[in-house]
Order: sequence, then structure tokens, then C-alpha cells
Amino acid sequence: MTETRPSGWFTRTLQRLTADDHTRDAEQLRDEAASAGCEAVSACRRGAVVTVTGRLKSVVYTPRETVPTLEAELFDGSGSVTLVWLGRRRIAGIEPGRTLTARGRFGSFEGREVIYNPWYELGVG
Repeated sequence: MTETRPSGWFTRTLQRLTADDHTRDAEQLRDEAASAGCEAVSACRRGAVVTVTGRLKSVVYTPRETVPTLEAELFDGSGSVTLVWLGRRRIAGIEPGRTLTARGRFGSFEGREVIYNPWYELGVG
């Protein structure tokens, strides 16, 4: 008796149909990032100038003793990076749920991945 295995297409389709919303959203974000020619956050290395794209999960104004900062968590389906704008309290259009492409030097601070004062472009929607 021979064993038949499902084709790759069938398996991927079945996984998409049975996946939860978060998993489907992450897969869609990874596909969009790849088609835009951007690096996956999980593949970025400290010190490299990178271009990442994804959806803003949170935006927080953090008053500091020395300089205020606006911090936004960008999720691309593979991981998250914190975008930090020094000296800013608010930036029009930077709000949770927006898609955004950011470019800057990838680094780490206090155990998290960051890009300081990134160049950015807001996505449609």
C-alpha cells in the first residue's frame, strides 16, 4: 500500500483556512514586506541600515528627564522593532493600526530592537 502526501498547495491552503486571525495577519504582513523589498525584522542585524515595513501596534509618548520621546512598536509578521523619535511628542499620522515603512540604523537598547529617528513613509489605510 502506498502512502500519499498532500501537495504543498493543499497544505498551505488548509493552514490558511484553519489559522487564527493573528497568524493570518502576520503572514500577510510578511508577504507585503517581502513584495516591497524590505527586510524582515527577525533578520535585521545590529548596526545595519535597514528598511522595514509593517503595522504600528502601539504608540506611546514617553516624557524623559532629558528629552521627550515618541515610541512606536512596528510589527512586520516576523518580529517587532521600536521606532523612537527623540524630541517629539506627537507626529501626525503615527497612530496604532497604520502601516508604515521605516529606514534607519538597527540597534538595541535595554534588551529591545530599536531604530532611532527613522525616515518613514505612511502606508495607505
